[in-house]
Amino acid sequence: MTGRRRGHGEGAVYQRATDGLWVASLNLGYINGKRRRKVSYAKTQREAIAKLNTLKRAQEQGQDLTKPSSTLSTWLDQWHNNKTADGLRPATLRSYRWLIDTHIVPSLGEVRLDRLTPADIRALITTKSQSGLAPASVAHILRLLRNAIGEAERLDLVPRNVARAVRMPSVPKYQASALDADQARNLLTTLRGNRLQALFSVTLVLGLRRGEVLGLTWPDVDFDSNTIHVRKSLQRVDGGLQLVPTKTRSSNALIPAPPSLMKILSIHRTQQQRERLALGTRWPGNDFVFTSSTGTPIDPRNIDRAWKDLREEAGLPPLRFHDLRHSCATILAELGVHPRVAMEMLRHSQISMTMDTYTHVASAMQRDAAANLESALFM
Repeated sequence: MTGRRRGHGEGAVYQRATDGLWVASLNLGYINGKRRRKVSYAKTQREAIAKLNTLKRAQEQGQDLTKPSSTLSTWLDQWHNNKTADGLRPATLRSYRWLIDTHIVPSLGEVRLDRLTPADIRALITTKSQSGLAPASVAHILRLLRNAIGEAERLDLVPRNVARAVRMPSVPKYQASALDADQARNLLTTLRGNRLQALFSVTLVLGLRRGEVLGLTWPDVDFDSNTIHVRKSLQRVDGGLQLVPTKTRSSNALIPAPPSLMKILSIHRTQQQRERLALGTRWPGNDFVFTSSTGTPIDPRNIDRAWKDLREEAGLPPLRFHDLRHSCATILAELGVHPRVAMEMLRHSQISMTMDTYTHVASAMQRDAAANLESALFM
């Protein structure tokens, strides 16, 4: 270094002694009597040089590099808008909005994004944990901050993702309940004559998610090939019900169905046609397989209420509606269906999700095997 003062538009790259980070510093000249610089940080010298060149190009293109950093609240709003534009599922966007507005902004919203520290975030996580908030929700807060600040880092708005320095809180693993084959048969028997027999039967036998079963339309049901095509999911969006893409790409699938289940669906279609004829022109113009008695889509919350009543009638343990999907996976494991086949049927995005169920069932089967050995060898 020559010691010459750098002119407007010139820059420097150097390594900071305090933490070893490389600094890209661009001289912006004198503004209101004070010398201003735009600084960016990198882990390597090469990356710092690239960032300096990026800053120079931005300045040449007329970007105002003197503009102060936004607050965390402002950035989270922008990040949420970006996620909306990316086509994220409405339910996910709602959960993000709730975490931001309820738990993050009230505590850290006014902190400048470039001045946020790991200690700030650690304090937030500790406060939320001690407040009694569910461990899973606390973990979701930290994941959201890691995601949002990580995007700010990639856009060169902050030198590093400070949320990554905070350890993820431990979350007790949820032990899902499930019906065994005998309980499932009892449920199918109890369903006979129920207006929603087909809905609960399809959910149990094929392991569909709530939104997926409510989003089925008659063109998705092929009685000739005994298959059901899962294409959409019915979700509540901005106060109304709307069909949205399935949860993952693997969720969109053609699923073979047992003939007895297709017979239940055929009877349901006949019953629905009677309801349609009774209402005449008052029947809405839709092709939903499962509707209210007036032909409107069924609100997901109403399904949860109907399931609670049915579960009690059948004398079943306090299972969630979603546990019918887990029951399907459990029964497939009990039947010895190969995990890869079960993964395809359940449309899991990762085989590990399927194996979680299979491991649980395998443990029970091992206990049965030990009992059989006891009978065979020691009695």
